[in-house]
Amino acid sequence: MNSSDPGVGGASTRRVLTASLVGTAVEFYDFYIYATAASLVFGPLFFPAASPSAQLMSSYATFAVAFFARPVGAAFFGHFGDRIGRKSTLVASLMVMGGSTLLIAFLPTYAVAGWIAPLLLCILRFGQGFGLGGEWGGAALLAVENAPPGWRARFGMFPQLGAPVGFIAANGLFLLLGLFLPADDFREWGWRLPFLASAILVGLGLWVRLKIGETPAFQRAVAEAPPSHVPMAEVVVRHPLALLGGTFAVIACFAIFYLATAFALGYGTTTLGYSREAFLGVQLGAILFLAAGIVIAGWWSDMANPRRVLMAGCVGTVAIGAAMGAMMASGSLLLIWAWLSLALLVMGFVYGPLGAYLPNLFPPRVRYSGASLAFNVGGIIGGGLAPIAAQALADRGGLVMTGGYLVAAGVLSLIGLAATRPRHTED
Repeated sequence: MNSSDPGVGGASTRRVLTASLVGTAVEFYDFYIYATAASLVFGPLFFPAASPSAQLMSSYATFAVAFFARPVGAAFFGHFGDRIGRKSTLVASLMVMGGSTLLIAFLPTYAVAGWIAPLLLCILRFGQGFGLGGEWGGAALLAVENAPPGWRARFGMFPQLGAPVGFIAANGLFLLLGLFLPADDFREWGWRLPFLASAILVGLGLWVRLKIGETPAFQRAVAEAPPSHVPMAEVVVRHPLALLGGTFAVIACFAIFYLATAFALGYGTTTLGYSREAFLGVQLGAILFLAAGIVIAGWWSDMANPRRVLMAGCVGTVAIGAAMGAMMASGSLLLIWAWLSLALLVMGFVYGPLGAYLPNLFPPRVRYSGASLAFNVGGIIGGGLAPIAAQALADRGGLVMTGGYLVAAGVLSLIGLAATRPRHTED
């Protein structure tokens, strides 16, 4: 950033952008360590003996629980974010998700507690999703509502960069554990360490967020009129088209991410037979392309507009879906890495501009609720069911059919973007 630009580069700006990135990175770290553990160990640990595919699908079912919790969290935290402010709501959402993640480290397994073990796992997974439901929308608003004119997409990309940062921290830690712990020790207790480590990261996120102030857009909205009594109801009644279009717009980014991470890891280490360490290493190399895509898309969005960049990313989603069967089932780890890298690069273009696009669909008085609900309901459609659907499609028709899931996700997001235009920007 050039500090000569008005409002860009000062200490206050750095605190805001750091808070939006660090907090989201912590939240996504928590979410990704669950996705990784669900792919690697949760099946045999928390469910009765069955075929490996059945155990993996049961594990993915608990993964999906959080996505259904996210809209509930979006409604809850969005209500308070639009009524009392962004800062305190973001602190609360971080504490809810962090506490749920930490408690997973202490859960008994199915062999010890029987059916109580998966029940407790589902409850804490719901807590993770509930907290994350209020996280993304608040972090995006923290960035874009503090952005100077012409910088909204570049400010809005900072919460998005929390995704690759959190992924690298989560999978990097699992990779190190796999390299230095015997397989039996990892299954017995080693998988718990990333969940314990989340307490340190949550403390860091809270420390950063407690140092920031309220956003100017929220302060203006409160000064102009009393806060909405029920922000979520106002969104549904007064802005239904924006809510529906925004929901469809985010389907592609969730579908790409969870097929290229959770599903690919489970498929690669079971059906394709690669070692956990080898596949995690491949994914860690590919995730750098997500970071690059987010940065490029952020700059391009400010030069053009976020909607145009998102639509280009949807076209790319259709293309990588069509190529998935040939590249992922090739048997070549190099081609698998190439597909994962391309997929995550494209994800940068359907994810990076969302921080600037979704908030502008709604007025500031209900923006937290509207953006959060659209983002998280879209997450159910695109991501919550993605690993289960992808595994079922792969079992029945191979990866060509799984690629069709991505093609459909890209088309649905393109339709949502074509039908909706942002109308509430402060630029």
